[in-house]
Amino acid sequence: MTGRAPVALLLALGAVAAEAAPEEIQVYLDDMTAPGHVGLDVHNNFAADSSPLPAYPGARPDEHVYRLTPEFYYGLTPSLELGAYVLSAYDRGHAAHVDGAKLRVKYVAPHDESQGAFWGVNVELGRSDRAVAEQPWNYEVKGIWGDRIGRWLVAINLNADASLSPHGGPATLESDAKFAYGVSRDTQVGLEAYCELGTLRSPGGLSGRSEMLYAAVDSTFKRLDLNAGIGRGLTTGSDGWVFKAIVGFHF
Repeated sequence: MTGRAPVALLLALGAVAAEAAPEEIQVYLDDMTAPGHVGLDVHNNFAADSSPLPAYPGARPDEHVYRLTPEFYYGLTPSLELGAYVLSAYDRGHAAHVDGAKLRVKYVAPHDESQGAFWGVNVELGRSDRAVAEQPWNYEVKGIWGDRIGRWLVAINLNADASLSPHGGPATLESDAKFAYGVSRDTQVGLEAYCELGTLRSPGGLSGRSEMLYAAVDSTFKRLDLNAGIGRGLTTGSDGWVFKAIVGFHF
């Protein structure tokens, strides 16, 4: 596979159909579970400063909402991984909610895991409560590309989200990016950016859409991984301060 393949993949995905799901603030990389093994990622995030108003009728406002999303995954082959999410939240009124579930399939092409470029694709299908999604059934196609150069890592995801409902509205696009530096063998520090790009029919005009920038750290402790970050919105359409942590367990 040539170096142009990942770029072609991302452009193709953009032509097909995005907001990263609020329960999952993560840039996808090339990490895969070994065949026959299982893992669990616990996604946590808290919107400390956000709009108290709903984004649409029936939506739950983000402000002071804590989201807890366990993600279970299984290594099918060295390049193929299956996963499942359970969406839950704890709102500012101290009430707990189960907001839906998702299934995913992730593919990453064979590559050198220590240096050089990698690419892949992740496909998700899920049903969500109206409190977190205007339409119940939705899918996402995520293009994955990255490169390791010495201690530096750069990765980009291009996400295409759409509803399975015939009247679910236009498909939307989002880009997620990660730029990190390895300060030690087991720890990286860097920045993550999550930007809405608008609808497929009318991309651009970022000023009114969500743009979040996170300072993040990644650490590995034997069979446990941690990704933690503090994010700040850059536009009027963004949340204010958001705290996130993803704790991964490998079995």
